Amino acid sequence: MAAQAQRLRRLARRARAERADEQDRCELCGEPLPAEHRHMLDLESRELLCACRACGLLFDRREAGGSHFRLVPDRRLLLEDFDLDDLTWARLRIPVEMAFFFHHSGADRVVAFYPSPMGPTESQLELDAWGELVQANPVLATLEPDVEALLVNRARGARLHFLVPIEDPYRLVGLIRTRWRGLSGGEEVWREIDDFFAGLGRGSKVTTNEEVAAWRT
Repeated sequence: MAAQAQRLRRLARRARAERADEQDRCELCGEPLPAEHRHMLDLESRELLCACRACGLLFDRREAGGSHFRLVPDRRLLLEDFDLDDLTWARLRIPVEMAFFFHHSGADRVVAFYPSPMGPTESQLELDAWGELVQANPVLATLEPDVEALLVNRARGARLHFLVPIEDPYRLVGLIRTRWRGLSGGEEVWREIDDFFAGLGRGSKVTTNEEVAAWRT
């Protein structure tokens, strides 16, 4: 899994990289890009590619990109009644208080990563515990493979659960990797982490498991 972790670190660097406006071009067709644009995930390299509106529309169906490209969705949900108690969290074997989970098509399983000063670090996920979590939270059955993630923040007493595009956890990874100082990170990075989740909350639709169940019927 070392090679996969390296690819994910490259993905994190790409997600946080800022390009000059005049050099910001679609990485599929070369057209100039606006500041706000969509991303494609290269399923082979696990890297994010900036995409123009036309390419985004072209790949806005899973079959359009075949087994190579996948358009990253833009839905963001704040899961208000997410069912994840301390015992279940312990059974997931996550050694820290923030993590993200997604279905990796290449590995054909759900994987778990947590942000660290070294970049995204994989945790050995307890799959039985994950299966029970999906049963308790129907929203997890709607996760798009590879391109959507469950992002969990339990740090400093928080209990926040989001369904987000895969680019969002990597923005968090980039923040922590570049701002962390010493053993505890320092107050500056924690202020930025708080701002990150506050902004994510403002940009997310608040929903519940009951609402998700209604969508699926």
